[in-house]
Amino acid sequence: MSGAAEVANIPGFSFENTERNKQLLSTTNGKSIQLLAKKTGTTICGIIFKDGVILGADTRATGGTEVAEKHCEKIHKISDNIYCCGAGTAADTVYTTELVASQLEILKMETHATSSLDLRVVVALTRLKRLLFRYQGNVSAALVLGGVDKVGGPQLYSVAPHGSTGRFPYTAMGSGSLAAMAVLENGWTPDMNEADAAKLVTRAIRAGIFNDLGSGSNVDLNIMRMDGTVDQRRFAETPNEVKPFRDAIQRSERLNIKAGTTPILSSSFAPHRKMVTLADVTVTEMEE
Repeated sequence: MSGAAEVANIPGFSFENTERNKQLLSTTNGKSIQLLAKKTGTTICGIIFKDGVILGADTRATGGTEVAEKHCEKIHKISDNIYCCGAGTAADTVYTTELVASQLEILKMETHATSSLDLRVVVALTRLKRLLFRYQGNVSAALVLGGVDKVGGPQLYSVAPHGSTGRFPYTAMGSGSLAAMAVLENGWTPDMNEADAAKLVTRAIRAGIFNDLGSGSNVDLNIMRMDGTVDQRRFAETPNEVKPFRDAIQRSERLNIKAGTTPILSSSFAPHRKMVTLADVTVTEMEE
């Protein structure tokens, strides 16, 4: 019994609403209540270039058909040399990456790591895949993991919500991944330099933004190099920047119809008779 109590007290994802959901799915007063999952949309991708890894993501967060946030940050820090893009449910991606990040921070202290490149990317990958596999896809977190270390060099992985993983030179995930992958397949070459790689990732995310309704707003980039430096480019490109004041002036000028544009053939005026009811008395009044 004590062992079961200890397992129950381990912090993690909570499924305490399972029984409630079963009751909601049952028939109530002849009407069946159906729970619908929130549909989310994202475009995330990553590529390996000559001296490191570049991750990219859009910044739109959706709840069904509504845009909930235009400046959502989808690139999460795991460690100084490891970052992760998240697609799926925003809360699941954030807390999944935060949980693994805290575990790796403890591991760094235990191993007395002195360099940012001492922590291996495959360690973060193993922690993520074991965590997601435990919940069999019920944690909606599709991840693109990228990083550099002394042993494996630049590395890029995709992590599916049910825990399966794959290592690729370039990859994309999310609802806009088809558009992004088309750009990556067409433009990626081995040993790309950093400037060309950053442009390619930007083009891939932009393709998702303009071809997927769930993706939108801006392009975020994160560049991890083999020398240990990291370049986080928040809003590296803002293709949907709106300037309401200037646009409003131009729109008002375009829609400003001058008097006399439509000829008036005739005009007449007839007073309107309306009925006003006061308590039980009906009064007819004339408007002048």
